[in-house]
Amino acid sequence: MSSPDTPPEGDEQRPDPAVEPEDGAEPEDGAAEPEDGAAEPEAAAEPEPDPARDPMIATLGEHLGDDLVASHVVPGVDAWVRVRPEAWHRAGEVCRDVLGLTYFGHLSAIDWMPSPYGKSEDGGLGRDEGAPATTTAPADLAHGTTGGETRFQLIARLENHATGIGLHLKADIPDDALAVATWSDLFAGADWHERETWEMFGIDFVDHPHLVHIYLPGEFEGYPLRKDFPLLAREVKPWPGLVDVEPMPGEEPAEDEAGANDEAGADV
Repeated sequence: MSSPDTPPEGDEQRPDPAVEPEDGAEPEDGAAEPEDGAAEPEAAAEPEPDPARDPMIATLGEHLGDDLVASHVVPGVDAWVRVRPEAWHRAGEVCRDVLGLTYFGHLSAIDWMPSPYGKSEDGGLGRDEGAPATTTAPADLAHGTTGGETRFQLIARLENHATGIGLHLKADIPDDALAVATWSDLFAGADWHERETWEMFGIDFVDHPHLVHIYLPGEFEGYPLRKDFPLLAREVKPWPGLVDVEPMPGEEPAEDEAGANDEAGADV
């Protein structure tokens, strides 16, 4: 038995003459041809070159190959690269020995997962005990410059002493293996930064000579800089919010603040 939307057998569907193409007309099986004189679509603009940073990234790519996952340059400002975690130590080595980036600026981590507790300044102080540990799949997280594929990323800054030009290096840390090779044998300053990152995010640094707590007691449980670690201090005393932030010298006050000032002046 046929449904009301199915034609009965033997009743061949025929094209409606009212919509058949006219003689000489092209069938509607492709995109419409642009009209004569129509403007051609604009070609994508070539990125502005950066003679200081582009060669550094090219050299890093020559040494790392496919382990250099992504890069981003803001000409005349700064540059970022993302490397595979297994190439993290090699990337630091190339930056120091080949690119001359001998100054270690900092090393830390980023937890891209949105807080399951919301933002205290948005009134999201209520702790949802049923909230999952991860509210968003890592692949759906809004990663920053150079993208990403995991919840946790490592980020470090290296510079050339003489020029002041450097790179930000990033690496995805696999969610099922929060570990990466230490840089403490390349940069002495990385020692404490890696201890702090291990202590606050729970990322292990393989072959670090002394991975122990800096701030927290040895028996402390949890990782305070993870987004799913409750900030009890903020729950006891809510964040004051942006209403208390005064504009910097030369800045215009926010619209709401300006309106409040006008009303106050009218009352005088």
